[in-house]
Amino acid sequence: MGAGERLDRPSDSPQKRASKEWFFIDTRDNPGEFNMKFDLSLVDEFRITGIPMLRLYGWKPFCISLGRNQNESDINVERARIDRIDIVKRPTGGKAVLHSEELTYSVVMETGGLSVRETYNRISSALVVGLRKLGAELDLSHSSADFQKLFRDPRAIPCFSTSAVFEVEHMGRKLVGSAQHRFGDILLQHGSILMGEFHKRIVNYLNIDESLREKTRADLESHTVTLGEILGFAVDRKDIIAVLKEGFSETFGAVFSGTSFPAREAAEANVRKN
Repeated sequence: MGAGERLDRPSDSPQKRASKEWFFIDTRDNPGEFNMKFDLSLVDEFRITGIPMLRLYGWKPFCISLGRNQNESDINVERARIDRIDIVKRPTGGKAVLHSEELTYSVVMETGGLSVRETYNRISSALVVGLRKLGAELDLSHSSADFQKLFRDPRAIPCFSTSAVFEVEHMGRKLVGSAQHRFGDILLQHGSILMGEFHKRIVNYLNIDESLREKTRADLESHTVTLGEILGFAVDRKDIIAVLKEGFSETFGAVFSGTSFPAREAAEANVRKN
């Protein structure tokens, strides 16, 4: 999914921040359309409560999500349908992601007058602070590709083939791909934390010739890394969730009020109905 002006590095000690109530929700695995509508419902919920939210979720069936400005013609829709891979548009920008063996996060909060790059930095830093507690050696990228140029490059159709500034990396290889969109002074940022290798199969669904397909496959192999590969062992989902909450607590002063929020049931019912 895709960002950039540098604030505190995640390697610095987290500053003490005033405690602030946050909602936390784990919706587990759902189809792509549900997941994107639910993220948008959190923006509506924030308008009512003013309380920031951290949501974690997965995808079933696996799904290719496209950035809001990306063309579906980039994807071989028929082949994806035959393989039972969903396709959905994200409300955020960036490039295509095959959501499969991953844990996805979304954050809804007030921009607080900060730029996209500044908020991107803070949220990514919270992810790093949390995931380091598992023993993962992580940092943030400090350079960005020329995305205007890359948007015209077929090899850059997948999000994970390139990095933006402040994306989470291990030794130069991308672990988390993120994207953000703003609704006035409210932001929605979501991203994929890679746990398995299946995401690389996105090359099978790109409308590009075979030579470009192989180059793109090589780019993904060299530029991405999974959490299990970094740690040398598989991590239980609940353990990742626990450390991510700790990361947001230390970075934002978040105090999570349970696993629900006031309008969750109504929001979920509305998303499923529509």
